[in-house]
Amino acid sequence: MEQETVSLKWEGKQAVQVNGVTVEQVWSVVSDFCNVHEWLPTIDTCRRVEGTDGHTGLVRYCASTKTKDEEETKWAKERLVEIDPMGRCLSYEVLENNVGFGSYVATVKVVPVDGGDETDGGKACWIEWSFVCDPVDGWKKEDLESYVEFCLKHMASKMEMNL
Repeated sequence: MEQETVSLKWEGKQAVQVNGVTVEQVWSVVSDFCNVHEWLPTIDTCRRVEGTDGHTGLVRYCASTKTKDEEETKWAKERLVEIDPMGRCLSYEVLENNVGFGSYVATVKVVPVDGGDETDGGKACWIEWSFVCDPVDGWKKEDLESYVEFCLKHMASKMEMNL
């Protein structure tokens, strides 16, 4: 009798529409791998640790200021594993962290709304953020999906106001 295997990885995907800005404007933000602290609400610090900006192998250090409920600052080192300017897509992996992630790989993609492009004045696009990771101690998969959605909505709102 064949046994059923249970998936040991979490997989998820969230997307948000960004209005009033072009695909290229949004891609310029997303592709700036060491500027994430300017756009995500929970990251206060992001800096290059090694590698060359815009190239695979680049490693960044991201951290958040600790709150009164937390004993320590949350941080992660992340490596850019793929960047495709033509496809407006990048992937990164978490190398080290104190957040609870084991294996974590995310892909962020900027996609025109309804397949449009900037030649038709496309002033809207989608940001898609997908991930594959080991389960995180103390979290449910839905918690991670909710966090990604929260970050994307915040990011979209800031872009709509500032780009």
